[in-house]
Amino acid sequence: MPFTLADFDYALPPELIAQAPLAQRSASRLLVVDGDRRSDSRFVDLPQWLRAGDLLVMNDSRVLHARLLGRKDSGGQVEVLVERLLDHNTVLAQVRASKSPQAGSRLRLEGELDVEVLGREGEFYRLRFADDAAELIERHGRLPLPPYIERQVEAPDELRYQTVYARERGSVAAPTAGLHFDQDMLAQLRERGVGIAYVTLHVGAGTFQPVRAGKLTEHRMHTERYVLPPATAEAIAATRAGGGRVVAVGTTSLRTLESAALDGGSKAPPENPAALDSPPGGPKNTGDGPACFLKVGAGETALFVTPGFEFKMADMLITNFHLPKSTLLMLVAAFSGMEEIRSAYRHAIAARYRFFSYGDAMLLHRRREQ
Repeated sequence: MPFTLADFDYALPPELIAQAPLAQRSASRLLVVDGDRRSDSRFVDLPQWLRAGDLLVMNDSRVLHARLLGRKDSGGQVEVLVERLLDHNTVLAQVRASKSPQAGSRLRLEGELDVEVLGREGEFYRLRFADDAAELIERHGRLPLPPYIERQVEAPDELRYQTVYARERGSVAAPTAGLHFDQDMLAQLRERGVGIAYVTLHVGAGTFQPVRAGKLTEHRMHTERYVLPPATAEAIAATRAGGGRVVAVGTTSLRTLESAALDGGSKAPPENPAALDSPPGGPKNTGDGPACFLKVGAGETALFVTPGFEFKMADMLITNFHLPKSTLLMLVAAFSGMEEIRSAYRHAIAARYRFFSYGDAMLLHRRREQ
């Protein structure tokens, strides 16, 4: 029987929603899930769960100051949340106002930015800034903390709602699995022989949109841009050839890898199917693995992953705990197994783990029947 939205619901005590980061990035807890086995650990102990020859793939997207407040030229209040940069001075954005702004009207944002409304595209608006949109947004906008963080942005958020390796501007939400890494952790991993490679996926405002369709087949994801560099494809190929495991840091990295595999391309990352199909941490198989090719370079993805999806690229996934009925919860259930994730979430709630963006982390192994 096909899954419905109700299959991905759960009751979360509100006090478990983390409202602020811990004093140290790597001080969070880590729940390790490998089939029906669970281990309560700490993120600082992550290197012990990995081995030389493994590869971490991280999303280096940087969060924009994408939230801007202002008024329409008619005087009504307006809130703008940039979805994505389209070109030098044009963006796609959510616009909240008592009455929808019309094409040709202007918005006065943050008291000094004049923005023209070019038109509507579905639930988003195309807006044109007078100059470099990215620069103006960074200079005048506000950090867009998720709506479940019920407080105003504070000075520490400017650092803590970015990963330490963020460099490519374009997201309106942090790739939160990466928030747990600090420079000491990255150094420890390299010392242990764990490789690190990067992709870029700019997270859109649609990441906070609930799934409204009762039938999952009717839900449509928002399109997001990604880049998979040649060096990352080469690192994945080398990892496969050496028998290592590919560990996606965050659902955004995982979606990038799987989208690049589905899109195809000239690079063929895994030449070692035994490593691809081996149970993480267990003995290697000798059977044939799935053939897949990575598209190198830029692309766009609206990939919606639900249970039954055949993963080709990642053996393990580092991720935070996700909202009920969210596409991200569906993705992790597809990756590690529906019952395994249900059980893990029940355990996390009982053990008082911290949830969502500033919360604790999970290290998930790919389900073994794949």
